Amino acid sequence: MSDSRFNDVRRFSSIDSTNRYLLDEARAGAPEGVVAVADHQTAGRGRLGRSWEAPPGANLLMSVLLRPDLPANERHLVTAAVALAACDAIESLPRELALAGLVKIKWPNDLVDRTGHKLAGVLAEADLTATAGGPPPVVVGIGINVNWPGPNDDLPPELASTATSLRLQAAGGGEVDREMVLAGVLTELELRVAALANPTGRQGLASDLAAQCTTIGASVRVDLPDGSFEGLATGLTPEGHLVVDVDGAPRTVVAGDVVHVRPRV
Repeated sequence: MSDSRFNDVRRFSSIDSTNRYLLDEARAGAPEGVVAVADHQTAGRGRLGRSWEAPPGANLLMSVLLRPDLPANERHLVTAAVALAACDAIESLPRELALAGLVKIKWPNDLVDRTGHKLAGVLAEADLTATAGGPPPVVVGIGINVNWPGPNDDLPPELASTATSLRLQAAGGGEVDREMVLAGVLTELELRVAALANPTGRQGLASDLAAQCTTIGASVRVDLPDGSFEGLATGLTPEGHLVVDVDGAPRTVVAGDVVHVRPRV
């Protein structure tokens, strides 16, 4: 990928967190485009401080360092760019795996299969005080369930009803090449990150996110720091924020934990 900004790929057999590593590198002045990939994370994490761990060598665990020059109300689109790149990469895997059309996005940052089982999670972390190396850095991590569980393993009971993997969804249940998934993500990410650079591109990202978003049309509960509310997710704004109809009044959600719930009766 000599013509890509994502040429500096740093690999680790084990690390506490690829996001933590790249945030430290960014504070030291590392440029946009550095990628960290790990076989295993000992302190991987998701949104709201949730832990994220997987058996060594099973999944694609990676983070990318970005330095987007974005308005504050559009900075969240870096998460959309990575999520969409992952969807594109999975869509382009060999036809014999029969994974085309599999992946959707649960707003704001989960990749799910057709039935809502989680395939991947995306976590963006920014340090707006770090200015060495260019605009303030945003590190976006993604963990894709590629081959976990293996053919002789089961998902833990607490995940069995909510999670899945590319291997479980692939035709024949055979192992999926992690390196192929990584190469696909980085190829597609070059296009998606380039779209962040101008208003038209960002509108395109928001539009593509809406087209892939399984949350639209679902009854949801939105958990915020100061409370929760329920309603019907009706769409996304041009900036990619979620719009929820609450008793006939639209409410825009810029950030929050969104849970799909049964329709109210």
